[in-house]
Amino acid sequence: MEGFQAVAKRFINTTKNHLFLTGKAGTGKTTFLKNLKSYTHKSYIVVAPTGIAALNAGGVTIHSQFLLPPGTFLPGENSSFNSSSSSQFVYTQSILARKHPLNSIRKQVLRSIDLLVIDEVSMLRADLLDAIDYRMRSLRGNFHESFGGVQVLFIGDLYQLPPVVKRDEESLLGEYYNSPWFYEARALQQSKLIFIELDKIFRQQDDGFITLLNNLRNNTVTDADIELLNRHYKSEDEISKIDEVITLTTHNYKADDLNLRALRQLSSKSHFFSADVEGEFPEGMYPVSPNIELKTGTQVMFVRNDPEGQYYNGKLATVAEINGSDIWVEMAGSHERYKLKKHRWENKKYSLDESQDMSEDVVGTFEQYPVKLAWAITVHKSQGLTFEKAIIDVGEAFADGQVYVALSRLTSLNGLILRTKVRPSSISTDKNVAGFVSERNHPSQLEEQISKGQLEYVQHLLDSTFDFTGIVRELRYVIRDNKEGVHKEHVELLNAICTQVEDERENTQKFRRQLNALFHNDKQLLRERITKGSDYYKRVLFEKLRHLLRHQEEIKKVKRAKTYLNQLGELDVSFMKKIKEIEKALSIVETVLTGNELTPESFDTSELAAKRQSVIDEIRTEVSAQEPKPAKKKRGKKKKDGDERSTYDITLDMFKGGMPVAAIAKERELAISTIEGHLAKAVELHAVDLSALMDEESILEVVAAIELRSNQATFSELYHQLGRKYSHGLIRAVWSDYNFRKAGAAIDSFDHEGKT
Repeated sequence: MEGFQAVAKRFINTTKNHLFLTGKAGTGKTTFLKNLKSYTHKSYIVVAPTGIAALNAGGVTIHSQFLLPPGTFLPGENSSFNSSSSSQFVYTQSILARKHPLNSIRKQVLRSIDLLVIDEVSMLRADLLDAIDYRMRSLRGNFHESFGGVQVLFIGDLYQLPPVVKRDEESLLGEYYNSPWFYEARALQQSKLIFIELDKIFRQQDDGFITLLNNLRNNTVTDADIELLNRHYKSEDEISKIDEVITLTTHNYKADDLNLRALRQLSSKSHFFSADVEGEFPEGMYPVSPNIELKTGTQVMFVRNDPEGQYYNGKLATVAEINGSDIWVEMAGSHERYKLKKHRWENKKYSLDESQDMSEDVVGTFEQYPVKLAWAITVHKSQGLTFEKAIIDVGEAFADGQVYVALSRLTSLNGLILRTKVRPSSISTDKNVAGFVSERNHPSQLEEQISKGQLEYVQHLLDSTFDFTGIVRELRYVIRDNKEGVHKEHVELLNAICTQVEDERENTQKFRRQLNALFHNDKQLLRERITKGSDYYKRVLFEKLRHLLRHQEEIKKVKRAKTYLNQLGELDVSFMKKIKEIEKALSIVETVLTGNELTPESFDTSELAAKRQSVIDEIRTEVSAQEPKPAKKKRGKKKKDGDERSTYDITLDMFKGGMPVAAIAKERELAISTIEGHLAKAVELHAVDLSALMDEESILEVVAAIELRSNQATFSELYHQLGRKYSHGLIRAVWSDYNFRKAGAAIDSFDHEGKT
């Protein structure tokens, strides 16, 4: 990679600046997006304004990911707006929050990402972007940064077709925005938008044609340009004699009429081919017709790039033979025969897998031949296509950029055929766009901007990575929502976790001040402190995560707990994301300081994922083993009538009352390992001292086994290493006590080092 694409990659990986990646038609914007996974270490999702755009980008629609209703979004607090006086649907922040809340899966996904990619932003309206901004700020609890602190990569070409604004929306949007273009959004007024224009053109090689297209794009067309274009005008008689050519026109009705008339003129038999649609695949996302009518002699166009290189998106062909479900076509130009194969499109949704890594889940499929009738197509639908030869019919161009988009589909001027002559009045560029580009496009400043952005990014990382106030805030929300409900007894653990994380506040503030001072004065000591701090805080947070994972498994056994379980899942995401941030902090800082390159291979979180999965497996085994057997008939109840205590509370009260473990198990008709599991939880919550549960010799034996494995072993590994002498519950109790004491020692170490 070279040039501005390399610069774009550096901005994405080593800054948190919002970035607008643009470029003329055919400069590789789509290729950059498709290769993004191999470029960046950041977790991201891709969204686009329409179903087809999302399908082409390999992402999802904006409305489905953010659960936004159709209509106009009014930014800020607009609760006084009288929607009954308007003919269109209007929604505000309060309407989104009350009537269109995000579900748990979308919350988890949007809280886990570092980067939001929005493709085809020429179609993205400013009000829709502000709706996205509000969603991101509110669900991430970060209202002082645009998009809740998430970096946004915008991809598109503003010189192509503008966003759609209905006539009855114009005056309303005009009250809030200077124009409907995405860059007018309030979300971007407080944030510097870095402008990068890709300049290497891959579609056209003719310098003269490239110059002409640039003049069209920049609204600097000369009389000589118009004369050159109109030399390619052909009469209807001349056009009727041209084969293997597609017409680009301005309106849908024109394209549909040309296609249907040409198909009906063929005397051959019609054959119909239906798509196989499975699962969730909305009609608005259909890439081709679900019912294709073909005849021998039908001109078709491929709408995909063939992985084997037989055709590309926009390649023309003619149906040569149809035999049942077998279709042979002859490629335009070469006349090579090719047997059509069905293509499978996938509708995806984002979720997190059990390791809290981003997962693309296929929720629906559409399988059909990747072709459509191709005697004509609208300019709008031709975006992204490439033609060697085309009839351009833009005499009734009605939107800015239509003439430019149509002509830029061609690989050379030699393939241009004009059905109507081009008039200077039909060539236009939106003045708002021209002004925006002129103001923002300063390639000579990019190096300075990236250097500044990198320093800001590192300082942000040093401060935010070791700041746990967001986790505390989310814990408090869940506790508040459930402290009076049916799950009030369950939030005891969350209260304990919240208190323990909050207890780190003074320590983290001191540590972050140290890092900030070292960043300016001693880079070597900075690396050492990040390493030590990362080890300490990963251990602290993972121990809390272990408690949370156990709590989740226990709650899965509770009836009517779906909402609470979803909330626990969201907390799980926040803890895991924070642990991953800590894991990556040193590498990112090192890279920025040394000027090296960051890639996905720069980070390996597989060990962390494996450790997490091992803990989950252990917990599930333990929870399953602790499930009480069904009570036999005519046996006494384990709980007295009216006893509201949880099974954990009953065990704890009996133990504190002086009953030995074996006696409690016998009285409650539960396994000893189950009782020990309850008491291990009590040790974790500091409700019982470990010495009351185990003698000193046994504790030291388990501690020695933990230290032998450098605190990296799982409970199951320790269980077998100790010859199955101690139950999982007792090992868990020692583990919790050991890490608690180790954390205290680490705090003392931080205090000492901070003073010295």
